[in-house]
Amino acid sequence: MKYLKYYLAALAVILVDQAVKLIVHYNMEMGLPGEIHLIGDWLKLHYTLNPGMAFGVELGSEYGKLLLTLFRLVAMFGIGYYLYYLVSHRAPKGLIWCIALILGGAIGNLIDSTFYGVWFDNAAYGAVTPWFHGQVIDMFYIDIWEGIIPNWVPVLGGQPMSLWPIFNVADSAIFIGVLLILFNQKRFFGEHEEEPQHKSMMEREQGL
Repeated sequence: MKYLKYYLAALAVILVDQAVKLIVHYNMEMGLPGEIHLIGDWLKLHYTLNPGMAFGVELGSEYGKLLLTLFRLVAMFGIGYYLYYLVSHRAPKGLIWCIALILGGAIGNLIDSTFYGVWFDNAAYGAVTPWFHGQVIDMFYIDIWEGIIPNWVPVLGGQPMSLWPIFNVADSAIFIGVLLILFNQKRFFGEHEEEPQHKSMMEREQGL
């Protein structure tokens, strides 16, 4: 049971993520025509497809998407094992819950990449196979700013930019998990790493 609750949390993230994606896919028109304003122009539902990683970054080769999906698959098993390791070594519960969120988010997007090219026929044009080439469904759009970057800005000057990226439930779970870990590094890792040293000192004192 001590392991199960964390994996169930990851499963809950997966189910919510996939449910929202299915609702969007079957009930919204893609792009601007189907956009729904939730809070003015600031928070919107906007159905779009992401062929790559976060922020739309892609691996630029014929097999780039396949490599990305396989990397996500390996990462899923790695994170799943790390979750088991943390529980078995009695790591701080906050850290374990964060890893559970990250695991659920990683699997949620992996499902899109692996199967959506076949289920929804949304593999990018020219993909060598629809398997492992599915595009991730994104829908939450926080429109902080959109416009042309001033020309005086190095590298990006003169280019259109939209802040923030469009994301989904899985992305949110990963982001929240990572953010909480970053903000709690000392609490999650410092005390956990110092515990064996503290125990060894106690043992030495008792031996004296």
